[in-house]
Amino acid sequence: MPKQPENIIEFSSFKTPFATILLARSERGVCTILLGDTPAELYADLQQRLPKAQLIKNDQALAPLLKSITDFLAAPQTPLDFPLDIQGSDFQKSVWAVLQSIPVGQTLSYSEVAERLQKPKAVRAVANACAANPLALVIPCHRILRADGAISGYRWGVERKRALLAKEQQAGQ
Repeated sequence: MPKQPENIIEFSSFKTPFATILLARSERGVCTILLGDTPAELYADLQQRLPKAQLIKNDQALAPLLKSITDFLAAPQTPLDFPLDIQGSDFQKSVWAVLQSIPVGQTLSYSEVAERLQKPKAVRAVANACAANPLALVIPCHRILRADGAISGYRWGVERKRALLAKEQQAGQ
């Protein structure tokens, strides 16, 4: 039996009141979760992120994973617990690990993340790692604020970031 190429990525997208969400999975786990306005926009983003991958739409197989995301959006205490295939530089992965340790309803500043990594001057690099995050919600870059506590940029829109933080703070009370 011929071996299938390893660069097959299954994906599915769906609309919620919060955003259109695209989820993609490699054979190792979920590798991408994107937020946006339309499935076409998100598919184009996925193609750009994974130019060598063979992308296969598979709504049925990914339905349970998509349901866990809608459950999380409805109740942010719901864990997003599925296998992940996190791709990034060692520094990005170290930033993302810190982000994943932030409890629901809490936030850190970019400088606090840099200090936790024992690289206090790497604030801009932390911000760049947040912007490169391929796994919205699972790697909660929305929980990062400016040093003055203000909400700053979010790859998927400041209004979405504000809405996520408000929902999480309500859930944490």
